[in-house]
Amino acid sequence: MLADDLRGMGYIALKDLRAYYFKPPNISWGILFPFAFVLAFAIRNPGELRELVPGLLALTLLFGTSSMEAIVIVFEQRIGAMERLMLAPIRLPALLAGKLLGGMAFGLAVTLVVLVISLLVFGTIPANWPLLILALLLAAAAFSALGAFVSVAVREVFEAQTLANFIRFPMMFLGGVFVPLAAMPGWLQVVARLLPLTYAVEALQAAFAGPSWGTAGLDLGALAAFAAVLFGLAVRTLARRVD
Repeated sequence: MLADDLRGMGYIALKDLRAYYFKPPNISWGILFPFAFVLAFAIRNPGELRELVPGLLALTLLFGTSSMEAIVIVFEQRIGAMERLMLAPIRLPALLAGKLLGGMAFGLAVTLVVLVISLLVFGTIPANWPLLILALLLAAAAFSALGAFVSVAVREVFEAQTLANFIRFPMMFLGGVFVPLAAMPGWLQVVARLLPLTYAVEALQAAFAGPSWGTAGLDLGALAAFAAVLFGLAVRTLARRVD
């Protein structure tokens, strides 16, 4: 059973990557959209662009993993493809995990492109590569699980897009990408602590700042918790839909 689940997860992820993710519009959206927001902020408030690199990576990862993830499942439910997948010898959590792997792979791929561009343009080199890699992996899992939960929570593609943007855009401005949490009012800091993007930005900032892990362990733990909870909610919601 476990072998069937693992094999099925791999095939589902590859199928989604080929069918949905690695298309020119998705690649350009995943890379250019975060750059456009960061550059607009930099022009509006000129300063040290290097300080925005961790937020740029986190933002790229958020939109890269969740943009298609938030609509793939509901789209396949509409066309009947999800029913065919459920006929395969694979358990529901493994099926959904395969969907998450596709979103994670695409998000990490476009984030890697942005990281290379940032290294070449800004000369910003992470001081702690293991922390950077672990932060990107856990953030990708959390954001992909968020997209999956959005996708199973609605019945129409336009509803998934609306709900995803309703969650992501406030997160983008409250997650510490453009404005440090310390500069926000106290009640906004509390709200920011409820968002996975906040912990992704902090962990990536720690990876660029120095070799010490410091409080990054708490950020990594929070990202892992977000990934587990959102994945569990997505599985439970999809199971109810199937029943």
